[in-house]
Amino acid sequence: MRYFLHLAYDGTRFHGWQIQPGTLTVQQELDRCLSQILRQPVYSLGSGRTDSGVHASHQVAHFDAELPEGLDLDTLLYRLNRALPADMRGYLVHPVPPTAHARFDARVRTYEYHVRLVPDPFAAPHALYLDRSPDVAAMNEAAAYLIGDHDFTSFSKVGGSEKHYRCLCYEAGWHPTPGGVVFRIRANRFVRGMVRLVVGTLLTVGKGKLTSDEFREVFQSLNRVHASGAAKAQGLFLCRVEYLAGLVPTELLPTGLPYFAG
Repeated sequence: MRYFLHLAYDGTRFHGWQIQPGTLTVQQELDRCLSQILRQPVYSLGSGRTDSGVHASHQVAHFDAELPEGLDLDTLLYRLNRALPADMRGYLVHPVPPTAHARFDARVRTYEYHVRLVPDPFAAPHALYLDRSPDVAAMNEAAAYLIGDHDFTSFSKVGGSEKHYRCLCYEAGWHPTPGGVVFRIRANRFVRGMVRLVVGTLLTVGKGKLTSDEFREVFQSLNRVHASGAAKAQGLFLCRVEYLAGLVPTELLPTGLPYFAG
């Protein structure tokens, strides 16, 4: 049977999602715990590969396994959360068709980048602190150029394995939050390093060092060297993964969680 697992994690101490030799990753810990509980080798595949230090309030992974006799899905989830480290938690596990794929069947993903404008020692691992408020109106004027079907080469890390850099962006903008602002971007796909490079360049606009028109020129240049540096990892969250209706039983997702998946 194939299953989808909906989970969240604090990425602070992990070197990203994907298994890498000699370092701690989210996928490694998840596979270790699933294999331990199910008493068989289990290999998960996530909806996307978050980078080192990046968090997820909603990640989806699929895995194939035969549940031992007498083990139901509620008990599996309970035992998984007992086995996982405290900075990882599963929220829902459910069966899917054998051809379902957590990555390739994901239609839309949403990321948020959190910026604090009021000092808060408890938020430090999960937000970028700025001691001066950026020009949010100017940043939103620039962010509007991202919406639509575009080539995001200017906002992609070099040396990646991308076959192309086109993404269909449905939403991109800054929103006020208590004590800060959050940037939300929603698209069908994201290329490597894209959100942090977009945020870093938008913050340059917010500091008055780049105009919105100059941001557009950077975007359209299709040249990574024209963009600003990437924003730090700790403010970035993968917060929503969307699938076609019927693949994810949204009525079973717990309420009150900081994500929505549909």
